[in-house]
Amino acid sequence: MLSRSAFIGSSLGISAMAAMRSPAAALAAAPPGASIVPPRIDAGRVIRTVVGLRPFRAAGFVLRAEPFGAKVLVHNYGHGGGGFSLSWGCATLAADFVADRSPARAAVLGCGVIGLTTARILQNRGWQVTIYASALPPMTTSNVAGAQWTPTTVFTTDGATPAFLDVFRKAARIANRAFQLMVGPAYGVRWLDNYVLKPDAQESGGEIDYATRVGIADLYADVEPVDPATVPFVGYKSIMRFSTMLMEPNTFLPAVQRDFLLQGGHIVVRSFRAPSEIAALHEPVVFNCTGLGSRALFGDTMLEPVRGQLTILEPQAAVDYIYLVSDPLLYMFPRSDGIVLGGTWERGNWSTTPDVATQARVLSGHEALFRKD
Repeated sequence: MLSRSAFIGSSLGISAMAAMRSPAAALAAAPPGASIVPPRIDAGRVIRTVVGLRPFRAAGFVLRAEPFGAKVLVHNYGHGGGGFSLSWGCATLAADFVADRSPARAAVLGCGVIGLTTARILQNRGWQVTIYASALPPMTTSNVAGAQWTPTTVFTTDGATPAFLDVFRKAARIANRAFQLMVGPAYGVRWLDNYVLKPDAQESGGEIDYATRVGIADLYADVEPVDPATVPFVGYKSIMRFSTMLMEPNTFLPAVQRDFLLQGGHIVVRSFRAPSEIAALHEPVVFNCTGLGSRALFGDTMLEPVRGQLTILEPQAAVDYIYLVSDPLLYMFPRSDGIVLGGTWERGNWSTTPDVATQARVLSGHEALFRKD
């Protein structure tokens, strides 16, 4: 039997071929026994509001190796809103760049989801790894992620090349399979139903349309249209259901960090102000997983922030599904640490200060989605 570590240490991810129901099929009712309980939404239930800056590149993430003086430098950054979803896949492909070298010492820059998964892949291939990072969980950008398995908002349609899309698809497939092997409370990964809401049946957009366009639709399970009369959402003539995984960052990141340390990894808390400081490290191979930091550190001016603000309500155990709206952008993720309400995608905005007006708009937008009994 293939162990979790053996699989994650390999780049030969098995495609997760999920059975899909045709969108042309008769409208289904909500699943038998489904409990689509509307979340209790009001300002009095807000426990925190957080802001994260997604590291976005219109052309897609950077995954390449290059000489760096006497070292090898492998870049793995710029995953936009798909960092969690693509993490194990991009980590595996990044490690493949040094597959022809005898495992030795490697430095990983960054301790978010990309840095941690890259470090674990390397460890499973026999490397001695040290992570260098200025922030550790729970203070990383990855801790602010919604972290549903949907590798969307990673690139723009007109910005990505066919070669990039091939790499993207491979990374998505490897990552999807890796997360399947981690389902359970230990890593905070679980399967949930998602409801994609559209006001018009002919409107394009949404996760399934996107997945079909980019060639990963087979990674979305149990896809079918749902009769709007059987669910509590109001004003939507087209509702599509599918199943995918939700990762809880505040469970997943500490668990992977713990695995890294138990396998002999080391973490050094420090910042880098210039490439010359990285060149002075003693490790012969360096993996750059600094996310948005790569703009200043390596001069990538194509890398830009996309601001995301999340409003977190008190936990509500009865809410056990996800909903997604494209226009206006709204999404809800039910996590053990709170109900996550999102609705922002602000390119070029560097502010990490929560905006009160944005919070009010998001709360009212989510509240309006449900029928009032």
